[in-house]
Amino acid sequence: MRVVCPGSFDPVTMGHLDIFRRAADQFGEVTVLVTVNPKKQGLFTMDERVHLIEEAVSGIPGIAVDTWSGLLVDYTTQNGVTALVKGLRSGIDYEYELPMAQINRRLSGVDTFFLLTDPKYGYISSTLCKEVARHGGDVSGILPPNVATAIRAKFSAAPTGH
Repeated sequence: MRVVCPGSFDPVTMGHLDIFRRAADQFGEVTVLVTVNPKKQGLFTMDERVHLIEEAVSGIPGIAVDTWSGLLVDYTTQNGVTALVKGLRSGIDYEYELPMAQINRRLSGVDTFFLLTDPKYGYISSTLCKEVARHGGDVSGILPPNVATAIRAKFSAAPTGH
């Protein structure tokens, strides 16, 4: 079974790492697929995100990282993927993910497995982490250490406007 955890991961959070680890425990091997979300302006480039994820998962067996900028169903078809794994923080995530899971199944036959987020990470989102870091807040514990360092560097190098 080829399993993929797709997302923009801009940046990858501790909640994401928890889902990756648990998916790898269940399925043996998981590909973290860094995708482009045209609705979002990225803080990190695709290459930076891949590098940060690879560093963050280096101690977790069974995890590979790949990229894709097209339709997810095209990636799944071209790479023999049989399942997707998505983390759910709340019912809002479910409402967002359900139609995508249904269309992916209709178009490619790929099933989506939902993992409930560990409650200690339930409030964490990449968007929230960027906002906290942008204003100089402490992101340690909600981002992997390498990502926390990278995001602080991004915002300390950026011009500030008041």
